[in-house]
Amino acid sequence: MSPRRSYDQYCSAARALDLVGDRWTLLIVRELLAGARRYTELHADLPGVSTDVLASRLKDMERDGLASRHRLPPPRAAYVYELTERGRELLPVLQALGRWGQAELGERRPTDAVRAHWFALPLLRALEGEGLVEVHLEEGVFHLYAGAEEDPVYREGPAIVEPDARLVLDVETSAAVARGELSMPDAVRAGRIEVTGDGTLAKALREV
Repeated sequence: MSPRRSYDQYCSAARALDLVGDRWTLLIVRELLAGARRYTELHADLPGVSTDVLASRLKDMERDGLASRHRLPPPRAAYVYELTERGRELLPVLQALGRWGQAELGERRPTDAVRAHWFALPLLRALEGEGLVEVHLEEGVFHLYAGAEEDPVYREGPAIVEPDARLVLDVETSAAVARGELSMPDAVRAGRIEVTGDGTLAKALREV
């Protein structure tokens, strides 16, 4: 485990960056907002991170009380990482950072990796109301919990119960929403998002 580095400044922002300012740490938090995940799953969804760096960051997060590691019971019997309550408090930080950075998103570059669930937080910001939302992109399916105050914020794969709304869209539309160029109601009106479902949230989106 690497020794904790510090800016040695008596400032709350500097203290926060002592914990989460290292490269990859906040992106690991983004992944763990989906709930408990195995090391191999984290590595697969953080393209570009080395195994040594990922292992080091996870150990640092355990030491600093942001994440915990525990073994699942049989038959899975695998070790997983998940956010602590302190780590989950970083959700609004990531949301604010994503909102600030949406102007930098631009068009997708040929070298840019993409995972469907990376659009969970931008869509969560764009949705108004509460409910379980299943999202279908060509790159994959995930579901998120709009308006939920407890974790997980989202999960990969289809919802295990009937969602309040089911959205079908493409990455270009998701990116336009993430960049703040297109609102959810406008995307629905333009036919760029297909909405199905009988929940209040689905009805509200169809009635815009």
